[in-house]
Amino acid sequence: MTPGFCSVIGQFMVTPLPLTGVQRALLILPLCLSISIVYKATRLQRMRDLPIASGTLWLTIVTGMYAVGIGLWLLYSLMA
Repeated sequence: MTPGFCSVIGQFMVTPLPLTGVQRALLILPLCLSISIVYKATRLQRMRDLPIASGTLWLTIVTGMYAVGIGLWLLYSLMA
């Protein structure tokens, strides 16, 4: 690797990218998808079932996490 490449990568560690609230909320989607694919790939007997099983798990995780987040936000709004 060249020294210039390392300094460019290092800049991302020092100065974070500015993200809005919606962009931060959308970052959960690929994270949950990768977790569901890896989890289901280790549990399934047939890899043919992987897309449907991981998609179902992904939807469950995302729905649950957003529901918990909205619930906590509402609780915070009521208590404040």
